[in-house]
Amino acid sequence: MDARAINMKLREGETPSAEELAWFARGLASGDVTDAQAGAFAMAVCLKGLGEAGRVALTRAMRDSGKVMEWDLPGPVLDKHSTGGIGDCVSLLLAPALAACGAYVPMISGRGLGHTGGTLDKLEAIPGFRTAMTEEQLRRQIDGVRCAIVSASAEIAPADRRLYLIRDVTGTVESVDLITASILSKKLAAGLEGLVLDVKAGSGAFMKALDEAEVLARALVSTAQGAGCMTTALITDMNQPLATAAGNALEVIEVMETLTGTSVNAALWDLTAALGGEALALGGLAADPEDGAGRIAQALESGQAADYFGRMVAAQGGPADFVDRWPDRLPSAPVQREVPCPRDGFVAAVDGQALGQAVVHLGGGRLREGDKVNPSVGLSDMAGLGEEVGEGLPLAIVHAASEADAELAVRSVLSAYRMANTAPKEPPLVHKRIA
Repeated sequence: MDARAINMKLREGETPSAEELAWFARGLASGDVTDAQAGAFAMAVCLKGLGEAGRVALTRAMRDSGKVMEWDLPGPVLDKHSTGGIGDCVSLLLAPALAACGAYVPMISGRGLGHTGGTLDKLEAIPGFRTAMTEEQLRRQIDGVRCAIVSASAEIAPADRRLYLIRDVTGTVESVDLITASILSKKLAAGLEGLVLDVKAGSGAFMKALDEAEVLARALVSTAQGAGCMTTALITDMNQPLATAAGNALEVIEVMETLTGTSVNAALWDLTAALGGEALALGGLAADPEDGAGRIAQALESGQAADYFGRMVAAQGGPADFVDRWPDRLPSAPVQREVPCPRDGFVAAVDGQALGQAVVHLGGGRLREGDKVNPSVGLSDMAGLGEEVGEGLPLAIVHAASEADAELAVRSVLSAYRMANTAPKEPPLVHKRIA
């Protein structure tokens, strides 16, 4: 077997065999497959597809390219994954809330991809927070704290580590087959007993249309269940940012305001409860998703989730007093500029992808592999769908490293908003459940 032959087969619309895909995944992990060959593979899959059997085979091959963990714990091992959106910081709320409800959560997360923010980048805005862990360190933290949010170690799905970076810089992110294999190879390697998926649809998501999101959700659920992991998915709305902030430290601020009850974001709270309810039901810690959602809400309201978040931060190298002193611990940008609304009216539409790109160009994401992320930049106080805004009043606040960056971002944000004389009908937070 060789990479060129496999890529030629894909180019002609043929699906490589399970053996060929396993060979390719091993080559990604070992380096025998070059970056150029990996990029050609990603583009061919993006354009031609793999089909259901090929998708399952690639997922298993990437999972088995490294260590597959096993656990022996007195409670279920659960996790959640989002396909990515703007202002989506639910993981930071959900992992500690699940832990407070009796679950064990070894959450393997990713960095920013395309126009969407990454959970690891958000957490690394907290001074000292370490996302890299050895297997021994992860096991110790899960045993003691019950939750951890970490990057995939070199031993976990190393084939995905290579392909993930290549997809980000080759314009091949939007592929059902590659997204499915990437997400599930890491999650299944973590030894999960239950997984809930948050599949986004809308202007700020990779899947813009509901029918596209449903195709992805069904692919993810069927592939995960076929591999032996109980899984459900919620298709949720991303026609506007989930939080009112986009940018790493700014989203952590919104998380902390919600966790501590100082300024609760209702959308973040409700989606965290919905996803957590699904996970608790899968793990046998709740009678059904509704019961589970109530338990998650109680963990948030009681402060237990905040307590577990603080313990997780301290265990991963962050400040021990973070929950009490977070306003003093997070970086802030030197330049802040309001984005003035051009006219009186209601927010009729929001281009979430444009907002995400504005954050990336401010330095809050990566334009090229290896770019350093500025944790302090981004957007805050973003107006939501249906919100009435007067002429000259702020649609958002830009947080930038320089005046020049701020000016470019102001123009980008203005182009992302469409105003109207009447308020639009707001979409539901959750569109559909796939099981």
